[in-house]
Amino acid sequence: MRILFVVPYPTGKAPSQRFRFEQYLDLLTRAGHSYRLAPFLSDATWAILYKPGQAGAKALGILGGFLRRIALLFSAPAYDYVFVHREASPIGPPIFEWLLAKVLGKKVIYDFDDAIWIPNTSEANKIVAGVKWHHKVASICRWSYKISCGNTYLRDYAGQYNAAAVVNPTTIDTVHLHNRIRDQRAPGRLVIGWTGTHSTLKYLEQIVPVIAELETRYDFEFRVISNQPPALPLKSLRFQPWRKETEIEDLVGLHVGLMPLEDDPWAKGKCAFKALQYMALGIPALVSPVGMNTEVVQSGVNGYVCNSAEEWRNAIESLLLDPQMRIQLGEAARATVVQRYSVQSNEDNFLRLFS
Repeated sequence: MRILFVVPYPTGKAPSQRFRFEQYLDLLTRAGHSYRLAPFLSDATWAILYKPGQAGAKALGILGGFLRRIALLFSAPAYDYVFVHREASPIGPPIFEWLLAKVLGKKVIYDFDDAIWIPNTSEANKIVAGVKWHHKVASICRWSYKISCGNTYLRDYAGQYNAAAVVNPTTIDTVHLHNRIRDQRAPGRLVIGWTGTHSTLKYLEQIVPVIAELETRYDFEFRVISNQPPALPLKSLRFQPWRKETEIEDLVGLHVGLMPLEDDPWAKGKCAFKALQYMALGIPALVSPVGMNTEVVQSGVNGYVCNSAEEWRNAIESLLLDPQMRIQLGEAARATVVQRYSVQSNEDNFLRLFS
């Protein structure tokens, strides 16, 4: 088969692409298929997109993306399947998806891992928020051959418009990437951590009072791994810039991983990715009972689901004090990912999208 991947971001840059399909590309090659990746954004535009200023360069970059999409329509007929991740273009109506599915008659596999039909405006995207055309998601679902959804909440939404919606979870490569185990007995200061982008830093606010109270009684580091530094009133805070080259090394430095969320429609679409990253490295995950988190984490088995400030406090405190519990939960966490949320366990499910 010949597969065209119509994607928003350059290869190897965005977590959603890396963990939704890029880590399966070798599998497609081994199965005898060929593929082409067609990003909307160039590397140069991606490098400045979320930085202040350079409006002219950003506008030219977006224009270049639309020109590449127009050119792509001439080569698209040569492919058996067109895999669209999130959207063919970041702004405007779904013209390219309509042309691919309805005019060219391509089998479109539509993939998303967030509730992207819901506006989720941040400082970084507020300028284009009005032209994002969020309601296009329903139309693309109707036109698609299959829909690849990160969890059951997303599948239930897509299923309103197309019966061919399936769950294709965001997975972890436990063999080639997340293949180290946190040594919970190693000497040194205990590290409680969180990883994420600028758009999800807001979720940390709910646990700041808990961390602030605990740091008056215990000596630990609260490490935030992100693309932007947080502004949190915590003495234990240490900011660590996210870098792809040291991603695993930085994560394996944590003893406990946190994933707080707000219980809102957008967060329900989250695919527990932070928790899965922690767990794959043998790190217990503490999560809010939102979205897919309760499917992945079982309290007292491979982590803790925390419903209140008191539960966050008790869970963090118990793991600070008990290395054996960290080891026990971490081992179970790793096993959960290997068995249910790894690339290796999901290979057949992914390949069935192209059938």
